[in-house]
Amino acid sequence: MRFRDALFSDGIAERVVPARGYTAWLTVLSAAAMAYLAVLALALALAAGGLAERWRAELAGTATIRISAPADQREAQTEAVLAALAQTPGIATTRVIEDAEQLALLEPWFGSDLPLETLRLPALIEVTQDGDGPDPVGLRQRLAAEAPGAVYDDHARWRVPLIEAAGRLKTLAYSALGLIAAVTGVTVALAASAALAANGQIIDVLRLVGAKDTWITKAFVRRFTARTLAGAAAGTIAALVSVLLFPSGAETGILDALGFRGFEWLWPILVPPTAALLAFAATHAAAARRLREVS
Repeated sequence: MRFRDALFSDGIAERVVPARGYTAWLTVLSAAAMAYLAVLALALALAAGGLAERWRAELAGTATIRISAPADQREAQTEAVLAALAQTPGIATTRVIEDAEQLALLEPWFGSDLPLETLRLPALIEVTQDGDGPDPVGLRQRLAAEAPGAVYDDHARWRVPLIEAAGRLKTLAYSALGLIAAVTGVTVALAASAALAANGQIIDVLRLVGAKDTWITKAFVRRFTARTLAGAAAGTIAALVSVLLFPSGAETGILDALGFRGFEWLWPILVPPTAALLAFAATHAAAARRLREVS
């Protein structure tokens, strides 16, 4: 039996399988729940992958120099650092981050009423690297000699863990997708086996009048594939609505990236037919095995 045949109705064959009952609701509800979870896991996987790429792109080739010095030495050390950077190979551009910009960066964590006049904010210099960047050891030694309060930070100590964490989150989400697919197949197979067992007498009568096992199997496969497709479609729609209702904004962290963008919206559309394909295979295997056992 081909998968395409399972999507088209056969009124005579479908009479073998009851249209109602606990197996029908079990199939539809489990397919809806698994599709809902699958779409959320897919959104999480895409968001984690997008975050990893964004962090890699934003942090690669950049560095920061922090100057913690007394107020009367801050400007002089800043000028010394800028002069040293201008003579350092591997430095493309430099930019001093103003206090107002630093305050804007701190605002999401500490609010907008920070007493800036009482805070000893360090001077920050944003550095864009050229090519492979400067020699970090040599640059740190020069800065220590010319500006003792300057610290060169190439973001490596926290850039790599962030990217690794996003990568592991992506792997976890795809693993969840695999488990969801397995649970969907097992649930549909169990529901089909239960329906076959509940209709054992009908199957015996059909065999007596000449019905072949392939015809009986086709009836169960068609019915359970259609139920799974309907349930998965409903679950997918519910999940897409949930994704659209997720809060957005930089303060939400990873939730800001959670969702689908552009061609990514095509991936959730594949969830219902994928679930139907799993149901097709699981029901076919369960029906064939059950009919062999009672033959």
